Amino acid sequence: MKNWIALIIIYLCNCLPIKQNKVFLFSYYGSQYGCSPKYITDYIKKYYPGDRFDVVWAFNDPDSKKHLSHVKKVKIMSLRYFYELCTSKVVITNYRTTGLFVKRKKQYYIQTWHSSLRLKHIEKDAEAVLPPSYVKMAKKDSAKCDLLLSGCKYSTAIFKRSFWYGGEIFEHGTPRNDLLFKRNPDKRADVLEKLNLVSGSKVLLYAPTFRKNNNLEVYNIDWSLLVRQLESRFGNEWTILVKLHPHLTAESGKLTYGDHVKDVTSYDDIQELLLAADVLISDYSSLIFDYSITKRPCFLYVPDLEEYTRQDRKLYFDITDLPFISATSNNDLLEKVATFDYVPYRKEIEKFLYKIGTFEDGNASKQLVKRIDCICHGQKGKRSEEIYEAV
Repeated sequence: MKNWIALIIIYLCNCLPIKQNKVFLFSYYGSQYGCSPKYITDYIKKYYPGDRFDVVWAFNDPDSKKHLSHVKKVKIMSLRYFYELCTSKVVITNYRTTGLFVKRKKQYYIQTWHSSLRLKHIEKDAEAVLPPSYVKMAKKDSAKCDLLLSGCKYSTAIFKRSFWYGGEIFEHGTPRNDLLFKRNPDKRADVLEKLNLVSGSKVLLYAPTFRKNNNLEVYNIDWSLLVRQLESRFGNEWTILVKLHPHLTAESGKLTYGDHVKDVTSYDDIQELLLAADVLISDYSSLIFDYSITKRPCFLYVPDLEEYTRQDRKLYFDITDLPFISATSNNDLLEKVATFDYVPYRKEIEKFLYKIGTFEDGNASKQLVKRIDCICHGQKGKRSEEIYEAV
C-alpha cells in the first residue's frame, strides 16, 4: 500500500517542472553524508558559490545532520523528498536506486558506485549468489543510468561486462579519493579531534568487510599484541580504530576491544579515516584500492580466505597477486608487521596501479562537476572531451 501511495505522489510530482540547476544526492540509501556524493557536493560548494546549483541531500534522519548547513536536507520517503527528487535535473547516488525513482526523460542520473576497483565479484559476475530481487532492481537501475564513474581501466572492463549497462563510462577517477592525494595535516588533525585523539597520534585502521552470515568470529585480531608490535616496528604510541561494515553497525558492540582500541563503526566517512590512518588492515573490502593511493602500509587479515571464496564471493584477483601483505592468523599478522619493508612495498603498489590503469589523480570531483555544470546550464548533448574544451 505504501508503495502505491508513493507511486501516486511520484506521478503527480513528475508533472511539475524540473528545476534546471537542482542536484539531488544520497549515499547508501540515506544512511550517511559520505562517499563520492559528499565530495562532489563539497567541491560544488567550494568552487561554485551562490545559487548556480540548488543542492539537495536525502537522509533517513535529517535531524542528525543539522551541522550540514550548506545543503538542503529532506527525509527519505517524505512528501518533500519526492518533490525534490522528481524536480531535480541531476540525480547522484553511490548505490542502486529502487523502483521509487521513476526517472523523467529530461533528468540525468549519475551512478558513482562505491569503489574505485572491486576485489569481490559484483553484479552479473556474482549473479549466482545475489538475491533475485536485487538482480531485478539492479537491471532496472542500470537502464535509468546516464553516466557511470570508473576509477581505472580494470574497473571499466568489469562494468562493461557485469553492470548490465551499455552507456557512457566516465573515466576520470573517483571523487571520494581526491581527499587521499594530499595528506592535509589540518584535515587529519580535524578528523583526529572528532575522534578525541591528539593530533600527533599514530593510527591503525581496521576496516574489514562483512560475511554472508554476519559472522564476527573472523574479526579475532589480538589487539594488545598488535599494538605492541606496531610500537616495536614503527615507534610511538598507537591507537587502533575499528570500523566494521555498515551492515554490522548493530553488531559492533558485541566485539571486545580493550585499551588503545576505539570502535568507529558509526563514523560516516571512511575516506576521512583512511586519510588519518598510518596503517590499514582490511580483508576483501574495496577500500584497500582507495588506500593504495597513499602508498602507506596495508595488510590483509584473511583467516577465512578459502571459506570466503567458496561460500561468499569469488575474487577478481588472487590475493598473492595483490601488492598488499596478507596474513592468515594472528601470529602471521604480527610477523608480517614486524618484517614490513617500505621500499619493496611501495614499488609493488606503483606496479599495481600501473597494471590496473588507474584514472585517479585527485581531480575526479573537478572533472565531474564540469560535466554537471554543462548538464544543468547547457551543452548537455556533447561528449566529455568536447565539453572540457568549451569550459
